[in-house]
Amino acid sequence: MILSRLFRRHSLEKPAAALYGDIVRRARTPVFYEQAGVPDTVDGRFEMITLHAFLVMRHLRRGGEQAQKLSQTLFDQMFADMDQSLREIGIGDLSVGKHIKKMAKAFYGRVAAYDAALDGGAEPLEDALRRNHYGTAEEVPDAAVRLLADYVRSADAYMTAVGAAPLLAGRADFGPVPEE
Repeated sequence: MILSRLFRRHSLEKPAAALYGDIVRRARTPVFYEQAGVPDTVDGRFEMITLHAFLVMRHLRRGGEQAQKLSQTLFDQMFADMDQSLREIGIGDLSVGKHIKKMAKAFYGRVAAYDAALDGGAEPLEDALRRNHYGTAEEVPDAAVRLLADYVRSADAYMTAVGAAPLLAGRADFGPVPEE
């Protein structure tokens, strides 16, 4: 019983790693930094990774038990990578845990805000993005926020149409990149 759970979890490592690779690749797309006003900083890159991870996990949540387990494995891999990245930029061992806890809390807050906005909640997606995603930016033009919000809505709709099967196979396709 214990071994079967261990191997089942291990079988999700490969698709989770592939999904995370797709998330990071899309998060590095220049249009987000050049046209959507995302700061090309550690914080800005964290925001882009968490935004795309949110989209993947949102669709995995709807895909049944195996998809939900994959979502958790993806989350674990993402934060293991964040932990490693913090260490590489010189954050001390004693501080890494506090930073990771703060980042995880920020991630969960964003998930709640973006989910609510995409599901027709009271706060428009543009406002949730401006408050969360662009929190460290000085001034972000409304057109840049709209561009990112339109992209998120489009990616969410695209992923809904495609379904969870590609995600379960370790492929995250967000649809087309935004255009100005």
